[in-house]
Amino acid sequence: MTRNGRPGSSRFPLTLRRNPQAWEHQEPTWRAARPSVIESALKRAQARPSGNWYVVGACADVPRHAPLGRTVAGRELVVWRDAEGKLAAGPGACPHLGAPLKDSPVRCGTLVCHWHGMALDARGGPGWRTLPVHDDGVLMWVRLDHTGQEQPLDRPVVPPRPDLARSVHAVYTGVGRCEPEDVVANRLDPWHGAWFHPYSFVDLRVVDSPLGDAADTGPDLDPATDAFVVEVSFRLTSRLVVPVRAVFTAPEPRTVVMHITDGEGRDSVVETHATPLTPAGHHAPRTAVVEAVIATSGRPGFTLARHASFALRPLMRAAAGRLWRDDLAYAERRWTQRTRPSPRY
Repeated sequence: MTRNGRPGSSRFPLTLRRNPQAWEHQEPTWRAARPSVIESALKRAQARPSGNWYVVGACADVPRHAPLGRTVAGRELVVWRDAEGKLAAGPGACPHLGAPLKDSPVRCGTLVCHWHGMALDARGGPGWRTLPVHDDGVLMWVRLDHTGQEQPLDRPVVPPRPDLARSVHAVYTGVGRCEPEDVVANRLDPWHGAWFHPYSFVDLRVVDSPLGDAADTGPDLDPATDAFVVEVSFRLTSRLVVPVRAVFTAPEPRTVVMHITDGEGRDSVVETHATPLTPAGHHAPRTAVVEAVIATSGRPGFTLARHASFALRPLMRAAAGRLWRDDLAYAERRWTQRTRPSPRY
């Protein structure tokens, strides 16, 4: 840590705030948080290809001998593991009489419908075709070409991550009454952090952000350079904090990544994925937030932390859940504001 309290190399990750400010005395950020900047960044993210891939949850959510049911954009899906333990996915209704396959057992990698015993495996079946599925080691993705209506990609746009063998990861899932763009817009507004989440963040400063004029920054701008750069401290106590530098980018329409580039946990990432549960244009939309925290550190003690990952994961999910209880309220409010008729006073 540098002497001025900003991120830097140090043997000690913590710093002591000498003169902590009261919440109401911190520097207002509303002037810098220009709506044009956030909306332009959102539009550029929406213009990037997704290849029709949607995150459906954590890989660990699918056991070896039971299927998992999910709904994406109004489509009922089932995910299970084949005889080799690899993920497979398909429509959630049996092609015979529509039984819910999420309630059917898996035998030797084959789904066996519990209504009439129809066997369905990764090769599909009569009137029932499997879907492309991808396991990235943390999250599972399903490709829905009819829903996405983009040029399909062989693999989803997975951002660079630290080596999973040297990391600890946890996945949080929450659901809000909004659309994916509202979740993405929340993450593309780093200025709200210390005001809206004072229990977690202090001394937040956005040191660089994209331009707000779409004419200056087109949709083809490299996501790596179309970034928000933030210096912020994670709060442990009223005075003890962990300062870091983080970069926020949107590599595809439904994903925002926070990458710690300096300070404790350097190279750690937080991936926020927004998956629609209801069809586009639904009058009461619902969106799942699937957030993967992939933490790493070069400190020798982190090896012990990795061995205790079974105990750390619930804590990591709880921390993400606390933040998203607030941020989903932000996203839901944004959806309400942008979709309701203009009031007349």
